[in-house]
Amino acid sequence: MRRPALAVPASLRRSMKDPYLRILDANYNRAKEALRVAEDLARFFLNRRALALAYKKSRHDLTKILLKMPVRYRDLLKSRDIFSDVGRKTPMKDKASKTGWPDIMRSNIKRSQEALRVLEEVSRVLFPKQARSLEDLRFRLYELETKSF
Repeated sequence: MRRPALAVPASLRRSMKDPYLRILDANYNRAKEALRVAEDLARFFLNRRALALAYKKSRHDLTKILLKMPVRYRDLLKSRDIFSDVGRKTPMKDKASKTGWPDIMRSNIKRSQEALRVLEEVSRVLFPKQARSLEDLRFRLYELETKSF
């Protein structure tokens, strides 16, 4: 089944490099990657199946929310412009300060929460129905965070 075109006002759709699409793409990827790291840490370091499955479900739920947005995944891919992204080579200060799995878990949980917040805020403008689902997912991650330490 073919997905409908992006339901954004024409004034916002300047090109396939639309900043809204780039924000959606970057933060969707950021959240998914961070949730996968948390899932694997819960699985292999904590040996907590239920917690690992909760992170996995959150990752899959994020994909389901994105699929409900009237934007095609290929349009997100076309909007990706990693070589001219001004934030691509911004140094991350916390890379060297991680000393073990708790630091990795903490930073990835926070990364996923932050990415969901960005997706939620942008969705309030573009896709208000999905904004609420993103907010609910973000609050679910706050709860999972308390169970991870």
